[in-house]
Amino acid sequence: MTLLSVLDQTPVIDGHTVADAIAATLELAQLADDLGYTRYWCAEHHGLLAVANPCPEVMLARLGSMTKRIRIGSGGVMLPYYSPFKVAEQFMMLEALFPNRVDLGVGRAPGGDMRTAQAVAAGAYNRGDVFAKQVSELVALLNGKPLPDQPGYGVVLQPQVDTRPQVWMLGSSDFGGQLAAQLGLRFAFAHFINAYFGHHLGVAYRERFQPGHESKPYLAAAVFAICADTEEEAQALEKAVDLRRLQMAYGLNLPIPSLAQGAAQSYGERERLVIDREKARSIVGTPDTVTERLIELQGQFNADELIVLTVAGSYKARLRSYELLAAAFELGRAKPAA
Repeated sequence: MTLLSVLDQTPVIDGHTVADAIAATLELAQLADDLGYTRYWCAEHHGLLAVANPCPEVMLARLGSMTKRIRIGSGGVMLPYYSPFKVAEQFMMLEALFPNRVDLGVGRAPGGDMRTAQAVAAGAYNRGDVFAKQVSELVALLNGKPLPDQPGYGVVLQPQVDTRPQVWMLGSSDFGGQLAAQLGLRFAFAHFINAYFGHHLGVAYRERFQPGHESKPYLAAAVFAICADTEEEAQALEKAVDLRRLQMAYGLNLPIPSLAQGAAQSYGERERLVIDREKARSIVGTPDTVTERLIELQGQFNADELIVLTVAGSYKARLRSYELLAAAFELGRAKPAA
């Protein structure tokens, strides 16, 4: 049975407010909980008009209080901005609130441009130069075994509870997979960012895995997918995705295009080349088409789980997409979380 999870960027669709985007996240989390998805992750971004969650740890407290069984987590916390000790405190508090339901996914990307990154980090953004050291310190803190040369050594980490969040390494290159294997961490590969050779990194992660924080490897592939009832609806949704991909390629800081904007847009030859280049990062179609492709990707990655990111030009279409996938994969309401 395929495990499916949700990655949510709290997208802001053109013509809607940030309040609308946050309300859509809350609605989707409750739906995912009811439908039987395994986990619900929130991403961290800064300074972008298209996505509205700079602090997943705050959102997770809300989501945990309004869901019953689904795991909640960060996909992820951008660790170069923060003290590992403070991140450990935040997620131990979440674990105290929602025992055995919390995931701590960490990454090293800025989640925005470099000017914004420096603003977030008070002018001291380290670009991930000490990321491996930060992750090692974070894992040691959560294991209750900080080393003498680490800042958390000899300091009480609160809240002191018996359970611990799951720790995940996130990445779209071989760096994340290698570090996850070295430290014995779960690894989530961002196929929606890098669609061309991720399955090779998944193989390397499993081959190089050394028991550490986890006793055995666990791999998830994070995939962009939109599922629609009809091919006509899928094509309309894909037009908005095409426009968004073009905006991102040109570095435009704009909200997510609406379905109407996608339908009205026309492209020249150069723009079409950019859009075609980005097609591999998305799966858009009817349930049969999307399900077939997702199962194929799971096989290529030998993935234990698929994490689905859906950014559509309509909040209603996004909800419907996750409903259709849940039905296609027969998730069921009673399936336990992994």
